[in-house]
Amino acid sequence: MPLDIMPKAQNVTATLHYLKRGAEKPARYVTEPPPGVPRWNGIDDPHAVTIEDARGREAEFTLDRNGFALVKAPTAVRDFYSGDEVKRVYYPEVERLLLETLGASRVFVFDHNVRNAGRPGMAEPSRRVHNDHTVNSAPRRVYDHMGEDAEELLKHRFGVVNVWRPLRGPVLDSPLALCDARSFSDDDLIASDLVYSHVRGETSSVEFRPGHRWFYFSQMQPDEVVLIRVHDSADDGRARLSFHTSFENPLAAGAPPRESIEVRTLVFFPPGD
Repeated sequence: MPLDIMPKAQNVTATLHYLKRGAEKPARYVTEPPPGVPRWNGIDDPHAVTIEDARGREAEFTLDRNGFALVKAPTAVRDFYSGDEVKRVYYPEVERLLLETLGASRVFVFDHNVRNAGRPGMAEPSRRVHNDHTVNSAPRRVYDHMGEDAEELLKHRFGVVNVWRPLRGPVLDSPLALCDARSFSDDDLIASDLVYSHVRGETSSVEFRPGHRWFYFSQMQPDEVVLIRVHDSADDGRARLSFHTSFENPLAAGAPPRESIEVRTLVFFPPGD
């Protein structure tokens, strides 16, 4: 289908890569693993699923109900491939956005990742269904980055929120699929190690369930961002996370490689929130 006549909103069927639950804890080595140890011991479990297009229904989705939301967020950044400019201009933009949108009392951006499969040396879109943290690793991020304030901050509600933005629009290649938090439980998550040379982190892989309900926002533009709840310490009925993945869009043959930036943040809320 020619790209200039793609439908504005259309559900798609695509293959998403889940993980089979095995006897060993899954572990992925970012750097070279020890001799005889595989770089990844997980068992891929692909499934064809329906991914509903949420375009035109943006207001229906919130972090508290679904674990993700789409918001308009213009940016003054001119070159997202400049790490200096991203930290100098974009990090403060993201902090202001989350303070205003979420009612947070404090926001700290701890890192970012730019993806572009068409540019040498850049990360490609992830094809694995995952969540970036677990209930164990999220508090460790606070200790890692907030120093002597960590103990006090952890006495109150906190969260990890990712902010995902396309750098070129409309996004056709490798859109982001997000799972509705109302359609899964913690039992579907598989704690998985992410091993660097200096630290061993923990993320969540996901076991397939036919009841998972997936959404994407078609043809995203660079002035839009998706907020993804990775973790929330509040256990009061609101969504605590949403797992996600990119997918091969059957409507996007011939589209240029997707370019995007994902910023990862710690979000802290006032006492009593």
